Amino acid sequence: MSSVSNPCQPPAEVLHIRNMVCDRCILVVKQLLEQHAIHPLSVTLGEAALPQKLGEEERQRLREELQALGFELMEERRQQLVDRLRSAVIELVRSLDGPPRENLSDYLARKTGHDYGSLSRLFSEETGTTLEKYVIAQKIERAKELLLYNELSLAEIADRLGYSSSAYLSAQFKSVTGMTPTQFRAAGNKARKSLDRV
Repeated sequence: MSSVSNPCQPPAEVLHIRNMVCDRCILVVKQLLEQHAIHPLSVTLGEAALPQKLGEEERQRLREELQALGFELMEERRQQLVDRLRSAVIELVRSLDGPPRENLSDYLARKTGHDYGSLSRLFSEETGTTLEKYVIAQKIERAKELLLYNELSLAEIADRLGYSSSAYLSAQFKSVTGMTPTQFRAAGNKARKSLDRV
């Protein structure tokens, strides 16, 4: 994932922003901050590190403008951690180019600094779904994207997403979407969700 950063200065404040799911989101948030004469030290999925603290009026204005763009400025730590989990899962799924090098629990613990058991409980409590189901949903959305590109076979997509076989991917795909990968490919773009809606 790309980011915009200035590593020399420690941040005075870090904003936690929900619904940032792609490189374009990073650019949109950076542009919004700069329109307010806030020059972020870095902008990554779910976070913007600022060189100065925001005043309450400035924070409220920014909150409203982010919301108008489909983002949400988060204040509560539990929400922030859940959003970091979402961002870490999206980043993992989008960067997969073969079987993962480490298991999901180790990856998420490393990315967040919390043990997997507590992360899993928190995610379920805050979202009403399990972390495992969220990972599967993200993998299926990525599979949809790769199917629509029509450049890879189903076996290659399964391998890229870390599935043990194309049959396992097909079964999970049908369980989640109600159609086979072949039916989905034939249906085209109508059946896709945007990543922030998953």
